[in-house]
Order: sequence, then C-alpha cells, then structure tokens
Amino acid sequence: MAKSTIYRVKWTAIAEQDLTAIIEYVSTDSVSAALQLLNSLQAKALSLAHFPQRMRVVPELAAQGIERYRELIVSPYRIFCSIHGMTVYVIGVFDGRRDVEELLLQRLMMEP
Repeated sequence: MAKSTIYRVKWTAIAEQDLTAIIEYVSTDSVSAALQLLNSLQAKALSLAHFPQRMRVVPELAAQGIERYRELIVSPYRIFCSIHGMTVYVIGVFDGRRDVEELLLQRLMMEP
C-alpha cells in the first residue's frame, strides 16, 4: 500500500484571531457550543494534512481570476487556506452568511 503524503497545517496569526473572535462570540450564548465549534473547526483544518487539494477554490475569488485560495465549509463558517509546498496555511475563518468579498477587502485595507 502506498504511503500517503502528510502536509503540515499552519494557522496564520490573523486566522487565529478570526477563530478566537468567533469562539468568543458563540460563547456568550453557550460555552459548550463554543467548545464544540472550536473542536469542529480545528479538526476540519487538521484534516487538511491529508489531501488538501480536495478543497474547492473560493468562488468569489475565482470569479475575479484568483484561484490560489481554497476553502473548507464547516457550516456556516468558511475556512480559507492556501497551499505552499508541503504546508497548508489557514489564512482566515469567516462566517459564510457575511459578504466574503467585503470581508476580504477590509482585510486588505488593514495590511500595512
């Protein structure tokens, strides 16, 4: 049996901030729901160590000709990633009910 390739999954600082903000928000209603969501998002991201190419290209970006960013859905959240070599970078976690194009524009405006 062939040995599968293992990728490294690395969270960027901004993605960690996204995750923290989401969990803090959910915990105001239910700490147990927040912990369950945290475990679900982290497990889904960690699953990218195997076959990260299974992610779909972010449709809003693909429409603009940008196809290097991919995503996983943990409804209603979207985990945005990019693959560089043998590393999968988690670059953002967004609420899928929000306007992703607007969120990305805001993020770009914040960069130095």
